[in-house]
Amino acid sequence: MAGRYLETLFTPAVHKAQEKYFGRAQQIAPQPERDPLGAEEAEFIALRDSFYMATVSENGWPYMQHRGGRPGFLHVVDPVTLAFADYRGNRQMLSTGNIAANDRVSLFLMDYPRRERLKILGHARVEDAREHPELVAQFAGTDVQQITERIFFVDLISFDWNCPKYITPRYTEDEVREAVAPLKTRIAELEAKLSSLNS
Repeated sequence: MAGRYLETLFTPAVHKAQEKYFGRAQQIAPQPERDPLGAEEAEFIALRDSFYMATVSENGWPYMQHRGGRPGFLHVVDPVTLAFADYRGNRQMLSTGNIAANDRVSLFLMDYPRRERLKILGHARVEDAREHPELVAQFAGTDVQQITERIFFVDLISFDWNCPKYITPRYTEDEVREAVAPLKTRIAELEAKLSSLNS
C-alpha cells in the first residue's frame, strides 16, 4: 500500500471513528507528496477494459461514473499521470462540470476473475478534443476517434491495493468463451466418436 493514500484520507473524523470502534486511531508517518505507479500498477491498468471514476459536485455530493473501452484505453502516460478519451454520451456533463469546480477524483479499477482492485486518488483536468486533435490521435483508438469529445488527464496523488475479501469473481463473455473452448472441443470429439460407434 502506498502511504500517501491513507495519509490523505485519514481525516480527524476517520480517526474518531477508528477510536470508537477499535479503541485507537491508526497513525501514518509523514509521506512524500505523491506515490508514483510501479510496474505492477501500470500492467494492471493496461489490462482493464473499464473503471469507475468519482467526482464531487459543487453542492458536495459524490458522483460515480463508469468508463469503458478496449483494454488499455486508460493510458499510463508516466508514473504519476493517467489519460483516457471521453466518448460522446448523454450530454449531461456531470463529471466534466464537477472537475471544473473541484478537480479531485477517485478511480476504482476491478479485476473480478483475480479478485483484485486498485483505487487511485488524483487531480483531473479535461481537454476539449476539438482544440487538441493531437491528443485524440494519441489517446483514442482509430475506431473511437470520431466519438471522442474530451481527453481526461489524472495527476496521481496515490493509490491503494485492496484485499480480495468479498469480491465475487465475474467473467466477461470472452473469458467464459476461452474457458469453455476446450470443453466444447472435447464434447465434439466424443460426439464424433459416439456417432462412429453407432454407425
